[in-house]
Amino acid sequence: MNLYETLAADIEGQVARGVLLEGEKLPSVRQTSQRRSLSISTVLRAYSLLESRGVIESRPQSGFFVRPRPKASARPAEAPKALVLSSEVDVSRLVLSTLRTIRTQNAVPLGSPYPDPAPFPWTRISQYANAIARRNQHWSVMDDLPPGNPQLIRQIARRHLENGLAIDPSEIIVTVGATEAINLCLQAVAKPGDTIVVESPTFYAMLHAIERMGMRALEAPTDPNEGINIEALRSILSQQRVAACMVMPNFQNPLGFLMPDARKRELVELLSQHDIPVIENGVYDELYYGDSHPVSLKAYDTKGLVLYCSSFSKSLTANYRIGWALPGRYTAQVEKLKFLNTLTTPSLPQLAIADYLQHDGYDRHLRQVRKGYAQRARMMAAAVLRFFPEGTSVSDPQGGYVLWVELPAGVDAMQLYAKALERKITVGPGHMFSARGSYTNYIRLNYSYPWSKEIEDALRTLGRVIGELL
Repeated sequence: MNLYETLAADIEGQVARGVLLEGEKLPSVRQTSQRRSLSISTVLRAYSLLESRGVIESRPQSGFFVRPRPKASARPAEAPKALVLSSEVDVSRLVLSTLRTIRTQNAVPLGSPYPDPAPFPWTRISQYANAIARRNQHWSVMDDLPPGNPQLIRQIARRHLENGLAIDPSEIIVTVGATEAINLCLQAVAKPGDTIVVESPTFYAMLHAIERMGMRALEAPTDPNEGINIEALRSILSQQRVAACMVMPNFQNPLGFLMPDARKRELVELLSQHDIPVIENGVYDELYYGDSHPVSLKAYDTKGLVLYCSSFSKSLTANYRIGWALPGRYTAQVEKLKFLNTLTTPSLPQLAIADYLQHDGYDRHLRQVRKGYAQRARMMAAAVLRFFPEGTSVSDPQGGYVLWVELPAGVDAMQLYAKALERKITVGPGHMFSARGSYTNYIRLNYSYPWSKEIEDALRTLGRVIGELL
């Protein structure tokens, strides 16, 4: 193409991709000439070509603007395209597809991994952030260096103390959400090629971390009520070298169980005997349905082998993505890796959350959230058993906001996922929760959103689709 045609195609592509919006002014001919090192006549020819195609329009004394597109005639919105099914399920693509469908198609978010943000005190935390920004107009990267903001670290330490775990504040490292905390801890205790024992099923973000770092996930049988099978783990440790273990003992995603305290102690003691670190994912610890906060593995750790990871994303606000790690004997290494990987965690979100924890009713907020989740867990389980075909069974979550559903044998959860998307309903297919492609007839459902006719109708529709697949 000629130079003017190349420039025109570039600008037209930016309009098509939404970089340049309807009614937005283009850079002047002179500016474009200087930035692109093109002659003014070349730029004028490109703009004239775009004008003839109806992409832009000239306005006297004002310049060139992106022309508004003609409004399409009213017609029903197209259903989202179903995924092409294959034996190799790309979990990351699956999760991203689900989230995009929820956002762009207003699909029923039964497959979302995130809680309903409506009850979160986002407005109040934003008010704290705005006040802090007005007081501190000269931010320095030095304020954000690891381990994190001292005010937030003190509030996290106090929160753990209130929940029965006394920790040294110097062990706390603030991260960009729990995902970064898990990744940093895994990087600190293992290297590419190492074997990491996980629960089965397990949360896919933990499998992503293992895969991304070139490690191997070894799945251990997991009881839906009591957690990882310790005898099976004992057998694994006697047969091969294991670099670390990754578990969610409290309200595991997707099973929702609460591991009994005696088994938590037994697990920590077994791993301590072999000097094997364990990464504990505690993101749902605050979302318990019982009368008291659950005990963490960290409470039984005497050798610094438990690396505890959590965040405020599931209980307070997901907008700021503030998490933390308690890495035990690996604290110095995790702090170094935090500096090398992302350098800092922004101060403003840390300070805003610290102010909220200090001055507002975090416990009152949590009580309301827990009560709502506990009610919806019962309602979701009852509706699934009512609308789904015979042979369906459900988990009994003790906290969190997800329900694990076993479908009748012969139902392919990926086919259900695709057919549900056609009807603007999302589910979490069981394929995502195992590195071995297990749980082909399982799905995970999110019940954090208020019960509504839309959700009930979606479950009724899913039941009919499952019947057709049978």
